[in-house]
Amino acid sequence: MLNSLDIAKPVADTRVVVAMSGGVDSSVVAGLLAREGYEVIGVTLQLYDHGAATHRKGACCAGQDIHDARNAADALGIPHYVLDYEERFREKVIDPFAEAYAAGETPVPCIACNQTVKFDDLMSVARDLEADVLATGHYIQSRLVDGHRRLFRPEDVDKDQSYFLFATTPAQLDFLRFPLGGKTKAETRELAHEMGLEVADKSESQDICFVPEGSYAEVVRRFHPEALEEGDVVHTDGRVLGRHRGVAHYTVGQRRGLGIAAGEPLYVVRIDVRGNKVIVGPYEALRTHTVRLRDVNWLGDLPLGDAAGGNGVPVLAKVRSTRAPQDAVLTLRGDDVFVTLIAGEYGVSPGQACVFYDEPDREGAPARVLGGGFIAEAIPASVAA
Repeated sequence: MLNSLDIAKPVADTRVVVAMSGGVDSSVVAGLLAREGYEVIGVTLQLYDHGAATHRKGACCAGQDIHDARNAADALGIPHYVLDYEERFREKVIDPFAEAYAAGETPVPCIACNQTVKFDDLMSVARDLEADVLATGHYIQSRLVDGHRRLFRPEDVDKDQSYFLFATTPAQLDFLRFPLGGKTKAETRELAHEMGLEVADKSESQDICFVPEGSYAEVVRRFHPEALEEGDVVHTDGRVLGRHRGVAHYTVGQRRGLGIAAGEPLYVVRIDVRGNKVIVGPYEALRTHTVRLRDVNWLGDLPLGDAAGGNGVPVLAKVRSTRAPQDAVLTLRGDDVFVTLIAGEYGVSPGQACVFYDEPDREGAPARVLGGGFIAEAIPASVAA
Protein backbone atom coordinates (compact mmCIF):
# COMPACT_ATOMS: atom_id res chain seq x y z
CA MET A 1 0.00 0.00 0.00
CA LEU A 2 1.30 3.46 -0.93
CA ASN A 3 1.47 6.35 1.49
CA SER A 4 0.43 9.92 0.57
CA LEU A 5 3.74 10.43 -1.26
CA ASP A 6 3.16 7.28 -3.34
CA ILE A 7 5.93 5.41 -1.53
CA ALA A 8 5.39 1.78 -0.47
CA LYS A 9 6.53 2.42 3.09
CA PRO A 10 4.96 3.42 6.39
CA VAL A 11 4.92 7.19 6.75
CA ALA A 12 7.25 7.12 9.76
CA ASP A 13 9.84 5.14 7.77
CA THR A 14 9.79 7.48 4.77
CA ARG A 15 12.58 10.04 4.68
CA VAL A 16 11.91 13.29 2.84
CA VAL A 17 14.40 16.03 2.04
CA VAL A 18 12.69 19.41 1.65
CA ALA A 19 14.41 22.14 -0.36
CA MET A 20 14.01 25.10 2.00
CA SER A 21 14.67 28.46 0.35
CA GLY A 22 13.65 30.54 3.36
CA GLY A 23 10.28 31.46 1.90
CA VAL A 24 6.77 30.66 3.04
CA ASP A 25 6.09 27.97 0.42
CA SER A 26 8.97 25.60 1.17
CA SER A 27 8.58 26.19 4.91
CA VAL A 28 4.93 25.12 4.75
CA VAL A 29 5.88 22.02 2.71
CA ALA A 30 8.28 20.99 5.48
CA GLY A 31 5.59 21.65 8.07
CA LEU A 32 2.90 19.69 6.26
CA LEU A 33 5.10 16.63 5.81
CA ALA A 34 6.42 16.75 9.38
CA ARG A 35 2.87 17.06 10.71
CA GLU A 36 1.88 14.02 8.68
CA GLY A 37 4.61 12.01 10.37
CA TYR A 38 7.30 11.78 7.70
CA GLU A 39 10.98 11.97 8.64
CA VAL A 40 11.75 15.44 7.25
CA ILE A 41 15.19 16.94 6.67
CA GLY A 42 15.46 20.55 5.54
CA VAL A 43 18.27 21.51 3.18
CA THR A 44 19.12 25.04 2.07
CA LEU A 45 21.62 25.80 -0.67
CA GLN A 46 23.61 29.01 -0.29
CA LEU A 47 23.78 30.08 -3.91
CA TYR A 48 25.36 33.50 -3.88
CA ASP A 49 26.51 36.32 -1.62
CA HIS A 50 26.52 39.58 -3.53
CA GLY A 51 26.37 42.14 -0.74
CA ALA A 52 23.31 44.29 -1.28
CA ALA A 53 21.48 41.51 -3.12
CA THR A 54 21.44 39.33 -0.02
CA HIS A 55 19.49 41.94 1.91
CA ARG A 56 17.12 42.99 -0.87
CA LYS A 57 13.46 42.30 -0.17
CA GLY A 58 12.42 39.08 -1.87
CA ALA A 59 15.94 37.77 -2.53
CA CYS A 60 16.42 34.00 -2.60
CA CYS A 61 18.88 31.49 -1.12
CA ALA A 62 21.27 33.96 0.52
CA GLY A 63 21.72 36.02 3.69
CA GLN A 64 18.38 36.58 5.41
CA ASP A 65 16.76 33.69 3.57
CA ILE A 66 19.15 31.17 5.09
CA HIS A 67 18.38 32.63 8.51
CA ASP A 68 14.63 32.35 7.82
CA ALA A 69 14.96 28.74 6.67
CA ARG A 70 16.90 27.84 9.80
CA ASN A 71 14.27 29.50 12.02
CA ALA A 72 11.47 27.68 10.23
CA ALA A 73 13.21 24.34 10.68
CA ASP A 74 13.72 25.08 14.39
CA ALA A 75 10.04 25.98 14.78
CA LEU A 76 9.03 22.74 13.09
CA GLY A 77 11.51 20.65 15.05
CA ILE A 78 13.30 19.21 12.02
CA PRO A 79 17.04 18.99 11.25
CA HIS A 80 18.37 21.58 8.82
CA TYR A 81 21.54 21.78 6.76
CA VAL A 82 23.04 24.64 4.75
CA LEU A 83 25.28 23.68 1.83
CA ASP A 84 27.59 26.07 0.00
CA TYR A 85 26.83 25.85 -3.73
CA GLU A 86 28.04 29.30 -4.75
CA GLU A 87 30.64 28.05 -7.20
CA ARG A 88 28.22 25.63 -8.82
CA PHE A 89 25.54 28.36 -9.07
CA ARG A 90 28.00 30.73 -10.72
CA GLU A 91 29.08 28.05 -13.19
CA LYS A 92 25.62 26.78 -14.13
CA VAL A 93 23.41 29.87 -13.78
CA ILE A 94 25.25 33.20 -13.56
CA ASP A 95 27.88 32.53 -16.25
CA PRO A 96 25.34 31.24 -18.83
CA PHE A 97 23.08 34.19 -17.98
CA ALA A 98 25.83 36.67 -18.84
CA GLU A 99 26.82 34.70 -21.95
CA ALA A 100 23.22 34.67 -23.19
CA TYR A 101 22.85 38.45 -22.92
CA ALA A 102 26.21 38.90 -24.62
CA ALA A 103 24.89 36.71 -27.45
CA GLY A 104 21.76 38.85 -27.87
CA GLU A 105 19.41 36.45 -26.10
CA THR A 106 16.96 36.97 -23.23
CA PRO A 107 17.70 34.17 -20.75
CA VAL A 108 15.43 32.78 -18.02
CA PRO A 109 17.86 31.96 -15.20
CA CYS A 110 15.21 30.40 -12.94
CA ILE A 111 14.87 27.57 -15.46
CA ALA A 112 18.61 26.93 -15.45
CA CYS A 113 18.65 27.02 -11.66
CA ASN A 114 15.86 24.44 -11.38
CA GLN A 115 17.41 22.35 -14.15
CA THR A 116 20.86 22.12 -12.57
CA VAL A 117 21.46 23.23 -9.00
CA LYS A 118 18.03 22.81 -7.41
CA PHE A 119 17.07 19.51 -9.00
CA ASP A 120 20.16 17.77 -10.32
CA ASP A 121 22.56 18.70 -7.52
CA LEU A 122 20.07 18.84 -4.66
CA MET A 123 18.65 15.52 -5.77
CA SER A 124 22.12 14.00 -5.40
CA VAL A 125 22.30 15.45 -1.89
CA ALA A 126 18.91 13.93 -1.07
CA ARG A 127 20.05 10.52 -2.28
CA ASP A 128 23.26 10.83 -0.27
CA LEU A 129 21.03 11.40 2.76
CA GLU A 130 19.16 8.19 1.81
CA ALA A 131 15.92 10.09 1.23
CA ASP A 132 13.00 8.46 -0.54
CA VAL A 133 11.91 11.72 -2.20
CA LEU A 134 12.81 15.40 -2.57
CA ALA A 135 9.95 17.84 -1.92
CA THR A 136 9.82 21.49 -3.00
CA GLY A 137 7.45 24.43 -2.62
CA HIS A 138 6.74 24.86 -6.33
CA TYR A 139 3.16 25.39 -7.49
CA ILE A 140 2.83 22.48 -9.88
CA GLN A 141 1.32 19.00 -9.65
CA SER A 142 2.69 15.55 -10.35
CA ARG A 143 0.65 12.35 -10.36
CA LEU A 144 1.43 8.69 -10.60
CA VAL A 145 0.19 7.35 -13.95
CA ASP A 146 1.02 3.81 -15.13
CA GLY A 147 3.94 3.55 -12.73
CA HIS A 148 5.53 6.90 -13.60
CA ARG A 149 4.85 10.46 -12.54
CA ARG A 150 3.33 12.94 -14.94
CA LEU A 151 3.50 16.72 -14.60
CA PHE A 152 0.39 18.95 -14.51
CA ARG A 153 -0.40 22.63 -14.04
CA PRO A 154 -1.42 23.53 -10.45
CA GLU A 155 -4.90 24.24 -9.18
CA ASP A 156 -3.94 27.89 -8.66
CA VAL A 157 -3.11 28.94 -12.22
CA ASP A 158 -2.14 32.41 -10.99
CA LYS A 159 0.84 30.78 -9.24
CA ASP A 160 1.60 28.30 -12.03
CA GLN A 161 5.35 27.59 -12.15
CA SER A 162 5.27 25.01 -14.93
CA TYR A 163 6.98 27.45 -17.33
CA PHE A 164 10.07 27.30 -15.12
CA LEU A 165 9.97 23.52 -14.64
CA PHE A 166 9.50 22.21 -18.19
CA ALA A 167 13.10 20.89 -18.25
CA THR A 168 12.44 18.46 -15.38
CA THR A 169 13.30 14.99 -16.67
CA PRO A 170 11.16 11.85 -16.20
CA ALA A 171 13.79 10.41 -13.83
CA GLN A 172 13.71 13.58 -11.74
CA LEU A 173 9.92 13.59 -11.68
CA ASP A 174 9.87 10.11 -10.19
CA PHE A 175 11.91 11.41 -7.25
CA LEU A 176 10.25 14.82 -6.80
CA ARG A 177 7.09 15.77 -4.92
CA PHE A 178 5.18 19.08 -5.02
CA PRO A 179 2.79 19.18 -2.03
CA LEU A 180 1.46 22.68 -2.81
CA GLY A 181 0.21 21.83 -6.30
CA GLY A 182 -3.39 21.55 -5.10
CA LYS A 183 -3.34 24.66 -2.91
CA THR A 184 -3.66 28.40 -3.43
CA LYS A 185 -1.14 30.90 -2.15
CA ALA A 186 -3.71 32.20 0.34
CA GLU A 187 -4.18 28.70 1.73
CA THR A 188 -0.42 28.30 2.04
CA ARG A 189 -0.08 31.53 4.03
CA GLU A 190 -2.97 30.48 6.27
CA LEU A 191 -1.19 27.19 7.00
CA ALA A 192 2.00 29.09 7.80
CA HIS A 193 0.12 31.14 10.38
CA GLU A 194 -1.35 27.96 11.86
CA MET A 195 2.17 26.52 12.16
CA GLY A 196 3.45 29.70 13.83
CA LEU A 197 6.04 30.35 11.13
CA GLU A 198 7.66 33.79 11.11
CA VAL A 199 7.74 33.75 7.31
CA ALA A 200 3.94 33.53 7.01
CA ASP A 201 3.70 37.04 5.56
CA LYS A 202 7.12 37.20 3.92
CA SER A 203 7.10 38.80 0.49
CA GLU A 204 7.74 36.68 -2.57
CA SER A 205 10.93 36.63 -4.60
CA GLN A 206 10.92 39.25 -7.35
CA ASP A 207 13.10 39.79 -10.39
CA ILE A 208 16.38 37.88 -10.73
CA CYS A 209 17.64 36.79 -7.33
CA PHE A 210 21.37 37.28 -7.94
CA VAL A 211 21.20 40.71 -9.59
CA PRO A 212 21.96 43.55 -7.14
CA GLU A 213 19.43 46.38 -7.46
CA GLY A 214 17.95 44.68 -10.51
CA SER A 215 20.84 45.84 -12.76
CA TYR A 216 21.53 42.76 -14.87
CA ALA A 217 23.83 44.77 -17.16
CA GLU A 218 26.32 45.03 -14.29
CA VAL A 219 26.42 41.24 -14.05
CA VAL A 220 27.05 41.03 -17.79
CA ARG A 221 29.77 43.69 -17.53
CA ARG A 222 31.79 41.54 -15.11
CA PHE A 223 31.93 38.60 -17.52
CA HIS A 224 31.45 40.10 -20.99
CA PRO A 225 32.36 43.80 -21.06
CA GLU A 226 32.36 43.70 -24.87
CA ALA A 227 28.55 43.35 -24.73
CA LEU A 228 28.39 46.90 -23.35
CA GLU A 229 30.34 48.58 -26.12
CA GLU A 230 28.44 51.26 -28.06
CA GLY A 231 27.18 50.61 -31.59
CA ASP A 232 24.57 51.66 -34.14
CA VAL A 233 20.80 51.57 -33.79
CA VAL A 234 19.57 50.64 -37.26
CA HIS A 235 16.04 50.70 -38.68
CA THR A 236 14.83 47.62 -40.55
CA ASP A 237 14.89 49.78 -43.70
CA GLY A 238 18.65 50.33 -43.25
CA ARG A 239 18.69 53.84 -41.78
CA VAL A 240 21.10 54.48 -38.89
CA LEU A 241 19.01 56.24 -36.24
CA GLY A 242 21.50 56.67 -33.42
CA ARG A 243 23.83 54.87 -31.02
CA HIS A 244 23.12 52.17 -28.45
CA ARG A 245 24.80 51.63 -25.06
CA GLY A 246 25.78 48.00 -25.66
CA VAL A 247 23.71 45.06 -26.89
CA ALA A 248 23.33 43.66 -23.36
CA HIS A 249 21.08 46.62 -22.48
CA TYR A 250 18.41 45.57 -25.01
CA THR A 251 15.93 42.78 -25.53
CA VAL A 252 13.64 41.92 -28.42
CA GLY A 253 10.32 43.73 -28.02
CA GLN A 254 11.78 46.61 -26.00
CA ARG A 255 10.39 50.06 -26.75
CA ARG A 256 11.51 52.33 -23.93
CA GLY A 257 15.08 53.44 -23.37
CA LEU A 258 16.16 53.24 -27.02
CA GLY A 259 17.58 56.75 -26.92
CA ILE A 260 16.51 57.66 -30.45
CA ALA A 261 14.07 60.16 -31.92
CA ALA A 262 11.70 58.91 -34.62
CA GLY A 263 8.33 59.84 -36.03
CA GLU A 264 6.82 56.47 -35.12
CA PRO A 265 6.92 54.05 -32.19
CA LEU A 266 9.89 51.72 -32.68
CA TYR A 267 10.77 48.43 -31.00
CA VAL A 268 13.85 46.23 -30.82
CA VAL A 269 13.27 43.66 -33.56
CA ARG A 270 16.62 41.90 -33.58
CA ILE A 271 20.05 42.11 -31.97
CA ASP A 272 23.00 41.73 -34.33
CA VAL A 273 25.82 40.78 -31.98
CA ARG A 274 28.41 40.21 -34.69
CA GLY A 275 27.80 43.65 -36.20
CA ASN A 276 27.19 45.23 -32.76
CA LYS A 277 23.87 46.63 -33.97
CA VAL A 278 20.42 46.93 -32.44
CA ILE A 279 17.81 46.57 -35.18
CA VAL A 280 14.54 48.43 -34.59
CA GLY A 281 11.26 48.60 -36.46
CA PRO A 282 7.47 48.94 -36.17
CA TYR A 283 5.43 46.74 -33.86
CA GLU A 284 4.24 44.52 -36.70
CA ALA A 285 7.85 43.52 -37.39
CA LEU A 286 7.79 41.70 -34.03
CA ARG A 287 5.05 39.31 -35.12
CA THR A 288 5.87 35.63 -35.38
CA HIS A 289 3.93 32.40 -35.81
CA THR A 290 6.82 29.94 -35.82
CA VAL A 291 9.70 29.37 -33.43
CA ARG A 292 12.59 26.95 -33.73
CA LEU A 293 13.65 25.28 -30.51
CA ARG A 294 16.83 23.82 -29.02
CA ASP A 295 17.43 21.58 -25.99
CA VAL A 296 13.90 20.18 -26.04
CA ASN A 297 12.72 18.15 -23.06
CA TRP A 298 9.79 15.94 -24.06
CA LEU A 299 7.51 14.47 -21.37
CA GLY A 300 4.87 12.88 -23.59
CA ASP A 301 4.01 9.18 -23.47
CA LEU A 302 5.22 8.48 -27.02
CA PRO A 303 8.73 9.35 -28.25
CA LEU A 304 8.83 12.85 -29.73
CA GLY A 305 9.57 11.51 -33.22
CA ASP A 306 6.42 9.36 -33.12
CA ALA A 307 4.23 12.03 -31.53
CA ALA A 308 5.27 14.90 -33.83
CA GLY A 309 5.77 12.92 -37.03
CA GLY A 310 3.61 13.48 -40.10
CA ASN A 311 1.49 16.58 -39.62
CA GLY A 312 2.78 17.23 -36.13
CA VAL A 313 1.03 17.07 -32.78
CA PRO A 314 -1.50 19.66 -31.56
CA VAL A 315 -0.45 21.20 -28.25
CA LEU A 316 -1.05 24.27 -26.16
CA ALA A 317 2.08 26.41 -25.95
CA LYS A 318 3.27 29.47 -24.09
CA VAL A 319 6.37 31.56 -24.79
CA ARG A 320 6.07 33.77 -21.70
CA SER A 321 5.44 32.79 -18.12
CA THR A 322 2.69 35.40 -17.76
CA ARG A 323 0.69 34.39 -20.85
CA ALA A 324 -2.02 31.77 -21.07
CA PRO A 325 -1.15 28.81 -23.33
CA GLN A 326 -2.40 29.13 -26.91
CA ASP A 327 -3.18 26.59 -29.62
CA ALA A 328 -0.08 25.42 -31.46
CA VAL A 329 1.36 22.56 -33.50
CA LEU A 330 4.65 20.85 -32.68
CA THR A 331 6.55 19.50 -35.71
CA LEU A 332 9.90 17.97 -36.59
CA ARG A 333 11.88 19.00 -39.65
CA GLY A 334 14.94 16.83 -39.78
CA ASP A 335 16.68 17.29 -36.44
CA ASP A 336 14.95 20.61 -35.74
CA VAL A 337 11.87 21.08 -33.56
CA PHE A 338 9.41 23.82 -34.52
CA VAL A 339 6.30 25.18 -32.83
CA THR A 340 3.70 26.98 -34.92
CA LEU A 341 1.62 29.38 -32.80
CA ILE A 342 -1.84 29.56 -34.35
CA ALA A 343 -2.72 33.03 -33.06
CA GLY A 344 0.86 34.27 -33.30
CA GLU A 345 2.91 36.22 -30.79
CA TYR A 346 4.87 39.47 -30.66
CA GLY A 347 8.34 40.17 -29.34
CA VAL A 348 9.59 36.62 -28.91
CA SER A 349 13.29 36.55 -28.11
CA PRO A 350 15.88 33.79 -28.48
CA GLY A 351 16.76 32.38 -25.06
CA GLN A 352 13.20 32.38 -23.77
CA ALA A 353 11.32 29.14 -23.23
CA CYS A 354 8.43 27.62 -25.14
CA VAL A 355 6.47 25.18 -22.98
CA PHE A 356 3.98 22.60 -24.27
CA TYR A 357 0.75 21.41 -22.66
CA ASP A 358 -1.90 18.85 -23.49
CA GLU A 359 -5.59 19.73 -23.60
CA PRO A 360 -7.27 18.70 -20.31
CA ASP A 361 -9.36 15.55 -20.69
CA ARG A 362 -12.32 17.21 -18.99
CA GLU A 363 -13.48 20.70 -18.09
CA GLY A 364 -11.80 22.02 -14.96
CA ALA A 365 -9.01 19.43 -15.03
CA PRO A 366 -5.42 20.73 -14.98
CA ALA A 367 -3.51 20.60 -18.25
CA ARG A 368 -0.63 18.15 -18.45
CA VAL A 369 2.86 19.54 -19.07
CA LEU A 370 4.39 17.87 -22.13
CA GLY A 371 7.80 19.54 -21.86
CA GLY A 372 9.32 22.40 -23.77
CA GLY A 373 12.49 23.87 -25.18
CA PHE A 374 14.52 27.05 -25.47
CA ILE A 375 13.83 29.35 -28.39
CA ALA A 376 16.73 29.39 -30.84
CA GLU A 377 14.96 31.51 -33.43
CA ALA A 378 11.69 33.36 -33.81
CA ILE A 379 10.86 33.48 -37.51
CA PRO A 380 9.27 36.84 -38.45
CA ALA A 381 5.78 36.47 -39.88
CA SER A 382 6.83 38.52 -42.93
CA VAL A 383 9.65 36.04 -43.69
CA ALA A 384 7.52 32.98 -43.05
CA ALA A 385 4.87 34.33 -45.40
